[in-house]
Amino acid sequence: MTVEAREARQPFILLSPALVSVLLLLIVPLCFIVVYSFWLRTATGADQVGFYLDNWREALSDAFYRDILLNTLKIAAITTAVCAVMGYPAAYVIARSRGNKALLLLLLMLPFWISYIIRTMSWINILGASGAVNSLLMTLGITDEPIRMLYNEASVILGLVHFLLPFMILNIYVSLEGIDTTLEDAACSLGATRWRTFLEVTLPLSLPGLAAGGLLAFVLAAGTYITPIVLGGPTDAMFANLVFEAIITQLDWPLGSALSLMLLAVLGALVLLYNHFLGMGQLMKGLS
Repeated sequence: MTVEAREARQPFILLSPALVSVLLLLIVPLCFIVVYSFWLRTATGADQVGFYLDNWREALSDAFYRDILLNTLKIAAITTAVCAVMGYPAAYVIARSRGNKALLLLLLMLPFWISYIIRTMSWINILGASGAVNSLLMTLGITDEPIRMLYNEASVILGLVHFLLPFMILNIYVSLEGIDTTLEDAACSLGATRWRTFLEVTLPLSLPGLAAGGLLAFVLAAGTYITPIVLGGPTDAMFANLVFEAIITQLDWPLGSALSLMLLAVLGALVLLYNHFLGMGQLMKGLS
């Protein structure tokens, strides 16, 4: 083997562990899901092997699934907007801080050290009927009985924001860190106010990070099922809950596979649109 041939193979050899992992953990399971989606669940509870379109016909034509999907996209969009509004000022403060940036980043990372499920369930102790907020309100005499703050759409969005806000902040922070601050100083030296400098220099240059954080928050919010189970009510189910219900509770793998692929197609289309207009480079920076 020539030296050129060995050098040409070297990248593939180095990447082979990652490629095998992706193949075994992502591609192969996805192929199984695709195959399962065309099987048929019989009345006896057994799966009938074959090529049937019944699951897809039900998933695409039933108004129940369509409404849940639209509600999922709505909750994900609201969550993303709230994360953007709350995350940008926090990311700006971290990026422009001089002496305590490492400490602020460490504080931002702290939630990742605690299980997502525990963080979600902690809201029950905060907003529940006997939680901290209701106890404080009744102690102060503001209300005579507990206020219902859980098991509705607002509490689901609150839990999702709690989970996804660090991802948004990190993406915006990376984008702000990449901006040459001399551009802001130059704008100020030319007579622009701090606010105008922010609107016309800082904000436009940081939009890729904001878009990357928005995409990440939207996709993760639309695909989650823990938060609606813990903090949502009977009418606040999201599409991932339908997949969980079909596969885990009803053991209807064919229908669950079709539903999961339906959600994957919607979110995949969104990611492709993002990649077409903005590229995935900024998103990878935020995740790294």
